[in-house]
Parts: sequence; C-alpha cells; structure tokens
Amino acid sequence: MAKPIGIFDSGVGGTSIWKEVVKMLPKENTIYLADSINAPYGEKTKEEILRLSIKNTELLLNKGCKIIIVACNTATTNAINYLRNHYNVPFIGIEPAIKPAALQTKTNKIGVLATKGTLSSSLFHNTSKLFAEGITVVEQEGTGLVELIESGQLYSEEVKRLLTSFLEPMLELNIDCLVLGCTHYPYLMPVIKEILPNDVTIIDSGEAVACQTKTVLGRNKLLSNSIDRAEHVFYTNASVKVLKDLIDWPTAQVSKLDF
Repeated sequence: MAKPIGIFDSGVGGTSIWKEVVKMLPKENTIYLADSINAPYGEKTKEEILRLSIKNTELLLNKGCKIIIVACNTATTNAINYLRNHYNVPFIGIEPAIKPAALQTKTNKIGVLATKGTLSSSLFHNTSKLFAEGITVVEQEGTGLVELIESGQLYSEEVKRLLTSFLEPMLELNIDCLVLGCTHYPYLMPVIKEILPNDVTIIDSGEAVACQTKTVLGRNKLLSNSIDRAEHVFYTNASVKVLKDLIDWPTAQVSKLDF
C-alpha cells in the first residue's frame, strides 16, 4: 500500500477537508482520525490542544503517513508550529480564510464564525492584522455547534436557533462575507444559507487546503502514482455511525479505536 495522507481533527468536522482532498487527489490513500471524545478543542487550554495534537500526529506517523493535514482550525493555530519543528514530515494547516474574504468584501465588513480557541489565538490575530487592514472583522464564537454536529444533530431546531442567534447580529453590522473558521461548520451550510441573504458570500478553507496539499506533495516528490484503487481508513474514538453518515463513502473502512 502506498504511504497515505494523514488527517486529524477534533472529531468529524475535518471530513469536509478530506472530501476536498480526495476530489483533488483521487490516487492518494488516506487515514483519518476523529478525536471526537475530546471535541471541541476550541474550549481547551493551549497546553491541552498541543498534547492532543502530538498524540494524533504520532498515531498517524506510526501508521506510515507521509504528510499530515491538521484539519482543525484550533489545532493549527495552537500547535502546528510545534509539530513542524519536532516531526520530519510536511504539515498542512488550516486557518480561517480571512484573506479571500478581505479581497471580496464590498462593505469592508466580514464575519468570522469560529471556536474560542481559534479566535483567541495569536495566529488568527496576526492573520487578521496582515490581511484585513481597514476592514472590520466581526468575530463570533460558535459555542455549542461542534457538540451538536458530533452527536448527529446537523439539522436540529437547536442548530438553527444557535446559528440564528450568532448570524443575525453580524447581518445587522452589514457583513457581506462570512468566514467559516471551523472545519465542522461547512456541514451546516444548508441551515446557514436559510438564514443569510444571497448577497452574503460564505467562505471556507477546504479547496485551498486540498490545493496546498497537492503542491506540497509534488514539491517533496511524494505524489502517488499507484494504479490501485485508493484506500480510505477512518478511526474514531466515539460514534462510528455519525462518522459513516457524514463521509458517505461505501468502500471506506470505518472503525472505533481507543486513542
């Protein structure tokens, strides 16, 4: 088996990134870790986020991964510099798409829906300062959303109630771009679109992460040229059903693992 791409997240949300990666790199094998038992990372201390990120990284490296995608905004902003300095594989990180939002806005007001751990990180603030000069960035913690997604309640009334309470104040401040700063949130797109008017652009990082992964694999001569069908292996330490339902990939191997 060709060496796989490793992906980890604080649960099932990073599968939104996995789907973009598989679309762009169909020959690549993948291994995905859903650390759902510890979700959300956004409510944890920096030290705890780092500990969990190290644990996930070492598990993926032990399974032979040639590159690791940190498919979690909070883990990227709090741990990726450490991971890059301590492990000898390339790492792809994820951060809220402030730059494309800043380039697209006409009202000079953009909204960012993310976890506490992302919004409070120095990387997020540095990115905002670098790309959003002269633009109002309206930050909103998506408290409670990750837990609902992890428990399979994507389209529940509680999800709609929370999203409405988060997004309506942003609309009142005249945002015209909404950045989804957590990899779980793209799964809420149908509900978000019900709440937002059509002239608000919704931006997430999935496709950009897949592009960057392809670039880095190519640069390091790590792209797969296998003619075999790609294998996709998923591990979760919580509900196998929730993970299976989200990936909707008949040939994927999905199993529970204590980690």
